[in-house]
Amino acid sequence: MASNDGLNFTVNRLILGDNLEILKTFADESVDFIYLDPPFFSNRNYEVIWGDAGEIRSFQDRWAGGISHYIEWLKERVIEMHRVLKSTGSIFLHCDWHADAYIRVFILDAIFGEKNFRNHIIWKRNFTKKGSQFKMSRLAQNTDSIFFYSKTNNYYFITPKTKNINEEELFKIYNKIDENGKKFKSEPIELPRMMARKNLVFEYKGYTPEFGWMMTKEKLDELDRSNKIFFTKNGKPRRKNFLDDYEGNEVDNQWLDILPIGQNQSEIIGYPTQKPEALLERIIKAASNEGDIVLDPFVGGGTAIAVADRLNRLWIGIDQSPMAVKVSEFRLQKQTDLFH
Repeated sequence: MASNDGLNFTVNRLILGDNLEILKTFADESVDFIYLDPPFFSNRNYEVIWGDAGEIRSFQDRWAGGISHYIEWLKERVIEMHRVLKSTGSIFLHCDWHADAYIRVFILDAIFGEKNFRNHIIWKRNFTKKGSQFKMSRLAQNTDSIFFYSKTNNYYFITPKTKNINEEELFKIYNKIDENGKKFKSEPIELPRMMARKNLVFEYKGYTPEFGWMMTKEKLDELDRSNKIFFTKNGKPRRKNFLDDYEGNEVDNQWLDILPIGQNQSEIIGYPTQKPEALLERIIKAASNEGDIVLDPFVGGGTAIAVADRLNRLWIGIDQSPMAVKVSEFRLQKQTDLFH
């Protein structure tokens, strides 16, 4: 458990209880990032598989009034999350097809504003549901939705990259070798006609591009010092993009490369709605810095806080299930023993 000066709560802490009442005790704009994976409106008793009678009653009451009851239950909690989120922060809400349209329109657009909507991320769980109920009726539902909203227009975000490409394909792209034996791909360094800029038309190493360079002279000098400029046989300048510098390709809003828990056996803890660590690592790295406070108000199996802890973020986890808190606490302890 760690304290954080100036806040009215303790960080690196698991809290047992109703997140609505607990969030009401937090100061305004006191957390940097929120990830929530609330119970889906699926009429399946996932969250009470390990629950006691009180949890079962809570679950049943929550869905007794249908989708409108569920949305009101979730909305009042997201209102509190919006209040405690810093102006530079963002929220990622994980849901599925049962209620995603309602959640976006009636909760996130209403509270955060349409102008602060950033992405609708589609995570493909990479397995195909089977069963007679899907035959001749509809396509299998194999994706989840993750809604990304910022609180304001001034927020932290770095586009994630992935190296999910096999070596053979990579070598097809980086198909040249320089005089030092380093693999690289050749890229243009001068502007095409449609992007012409007169201020970038100047002579460099005896060559003057008709429509301008893609960068300033200072940047060209920097590339040249790193042996990243070469001239083709017909005298055209090109840039060397070395394989050694490859950091991956920027991902878009379709996340097809993160396997579900069923295919990551080493991660399984037995929690029914457990999400893969790779999913949370991508999200947390993209939207927070080391030392930031990460809040998960539906902690479940503890994936978000375990990943946040491993990535040197501060964290707060809340859940009304004693079992969820115990499982998360055990998971954190095991992780601490592994890395320290």
